[in-house]
Order: sequence, then C-alpha cells, then structure tokens
Amino acid sequence: MGLDQTNPAAIVAETAPSFPGDILILSNGPGEISTWVRPVVRSLREHLPDPSQARISVVLSPCANASGREAEMARQLPGVDRVQGPEHFFPFLLAGKTAERWDWHPRGVVLFLGGDQIYPVVIGRRLGYRTVIYAEWDARWHRWIDRFGCMTANIVEAAPSEFRDKCEVIGDLMADVRGDAVSNQAVSDRLSLTPDDDLIGFMPGSKKNKLSMGLPFALGTAEAIHQLRPNTQFVIPVAPMLSLEALAQFADAAQNPDIRLIEGATTAELVEPNSPRPRLRTPSGLEVLLWQASPAYDLMSQLRFCLTTVGANTAELGSLGVPMMVLLPTQKLEAMKAWDGIPGLLANLPLVGDSLTRTINRLVLRQIYKEGKLFAWPNIWAKREIVPERIGPLKPAEVAAQVVGYLENPPALAAMRQELRAVRGEAGAASKLAAMVVEELRS
Repeated sequence: MGLDQTNPAAIVAETAPSFPGDILILSNGPGEISTWVRPVVRSLREHLPDPSQARISVVLSPCANASGREAEMARQLPGVDRVQGPEHFFPFLLAGKTAERWDWHPRGVVLFLGGDQIYPVVIGRRLGYRTVIYAEWDARWHRWIDRFGCMTANIVEAAPSEFRDKCEVIGDLMADVRGDAVSNQAVSDRLSLTPDDDLIGFMPGSKKNKLSMGLPFALGTAEAIHQLRPNTQFVIPVAPMLSLEALAQFADAAQNPDIRLIEGATTAELVEPNSPRPRLRTPSGLEVLLWQASPAYDLMSQLRFCLTTVGANTAELGSLGVPMMVLLPTQKLEAMKAWDGIPGLLANLPLVGDSLTRTINRLVLRQIYKEGKLFAWPNIWAKREIVPERIGPLKPAEVAAQVVGYLENPPALAAMRQELRAVRGEAGAASKLAAMVVEELRS
C-alpha cells in the first residue's frame, strides 16, 4: 500500500527512522522561538515521540531584537533536549565545538528557523548533516541546501530552475499559532469578564528601552479609554521571563524618570503579585490585569483590540486576527534602540550609543515620514497599512480617542480582523516541515 501523500503525519509514521539521529534547530529571536520553533518541535515530537529516535537541540545565533532570555525560553519548550545560547554561537560556527562539548550522532538534520541562511550551510557541512530551511520570504544557497520548506509559491518560482525540485510550498508557520488559540471560558472567568465587557490588551515590550516609555504610556491610555468607555477591562500579556516586580518598576516614577516625558502618562503599583490575579493599580483605582502564562494565545484571541509596540508580537496578533494599533512614541529618541540592522547596532554602542541614537532616529524618522515605511508585520506582509501605525510624540488621550473610535465601529473591526487572517495563509506548515525533516533524517 502506498503512502497517503496528503497526510504528513502518515508519511512520517511510515518513514520514521529506527536509528538514533540528531535534529539541530538554528534560531535566534524571541518571535522565532515562540512562533516557529515551538510548533515545529511539537510536530516533530508528535511524529517522533520516542527520544531514542531523535535528539532535538536548539542553537541560537545573536539577534538585534533579542531580550537575552531566548535560551531560557527554548529550554522550557517540551521536547527540546539541549540548548546553547547566542553568546557561544560563533565559536560553534567557526570551530564546530559547543560550549558544553556536545556529542553528535553520525546522522542528522540541520533545520533553519531563524538567523542567517548561510549558517545551516556551514554547520551542515561541518557535521555531515542534511539541511532544511524554512523560507518565509526568500530561499538562498540553493546549491548547498538539501530542502526548502517555502511559505509561498513565489519563493519556489524565484529559485533557479535546476533547484526547484528542492523546494516545496508548505504554508505559513505563523498561521499555526492559531492552533494554540482556543476560546476558553476559563480565561473569561479568570478575568471576571461579562458579555458586555471589551477586553483591551497592551503589549509594551520586554526590554527597558521599550518599557520605560511603553508601560506608563499604556497605563495613561487605559485610564483615558476607561473614561470614554467604562465597560472596558485591560490586560497586559507579560513577556516571558519578565518578572512582575521588574515590570512594575517602569510604572514607578521614583524608578523610571521617563514617565515625566509623556503628557498623560500614569504611574501604578503592583497588587497581589502572588495571587491568581496580579495587577497594576493606578492612583485613580483603575486596574490592569497581568497575564503570565506563555504563550498567551488563548488570552490574545479574546482581545477586542490591542495596543502594541513593534516586534514579533504584531505577527502573533496578526495571525490570530486580533485588531491592533502599533505605537512608537518618540518623546525620548535615545530610548528607541530597537531599530534593525546597522542603525540598531550603532545605537547600542557603549558610551556613544545615546548620542548616536538621537541622531540616527531623527534621520530614520524623517525617512519614515518621507517613504511611508511600515513596521507592523501584517502591514509588511500586505505591503499596505492594514492596522494603524502611530509614530511621533504621541499622547495617551489622543490614542485613546482613536481606539474608542474603532470600538464603536464594529464593521471596521470586523474588516481589520478579516484582512489580518487573509494576509497570511492556512495552518499546517509545522506538520509538513516536520515530515520533511524526518524524511531527510531517514535519507
């Protein structure tokens, strides 16, 4: 009987290797770990549940948007056996030795899930392993890579004709985030929501450079929204590995002098951090709930609207179809050290970093206004503005009025949600990519 070619799980079940092998996943940033590595590891373990069949290792490369907690995030993923942090990456790339002198099975697969596509070429050759790349936007090094799992057919068509047989359209890994989002009554119960409540989310970031401005801005916006629309509740999905105490410091004027830079920003105190419902309470008595479970897709899928900074969170929200507004307040230019590429590297240089950041960001902002640069991932995917982006010396009251305008226009919210879902694709890519990896492991 032939294999069911339409069912990746069936293919893997019949072709799973009987010998031990290594699957080495190369990744880098927090978004890749949450939205790519997590579903792929889960699919690999569904197809290869016996640890003797395959050992899964994660090696992280440096990332300009990293929080410093990526290695711990990867260690917490069920099914991952070993993790090496980005600080040890280049010695491993150049010399082939991990910091802990890992051993390797004779057969294995290097799977690229973030970073630079040259890395699997070098590491795969050094280990003598097959190589698989997940190609979201483009595929490179066709001659030296064994297989490409491509998000769209455009990537396959762009490949040289002699290498197209290495490429397969598997869909959007990010769309598999939807599989983790379940409308859960327990979420509503925990948040004490009623059917008339609007649940508004805030995602101000995970690093100091974003939180020092983002958290007090979010709290001020929450108060302004509540004054206009009292039937609202607010929640912050707390970034993984960020403690509540560390988060609360950015809402304390004694510890965060940047609060004074934002007209309408608000302070808050941490209330009942060890209870099932920890929260931040503003001087007026408004409470913003803190959600620590990660990934928070069950919570995020129930948000009526979300205010977020730039980053991988815009991709997660977009894949879940959550209407959002992306905020980049510019009151403190030297705090904006999250630019990609060379500007980000220059801005984070010691000693001269802040002065360079101010200069760089003035130039970048001028270029943004001139060219209409997009920052939210759904807008980048669509090459147009699906979700609103607000950049400049923003004020919480003005943002609150815009949010309420959306909340009072259900057709506009529905259209945004529909466009967000349409811009990506169908789920199932993780299972197809896992099937591809196992096929190569068996080769």
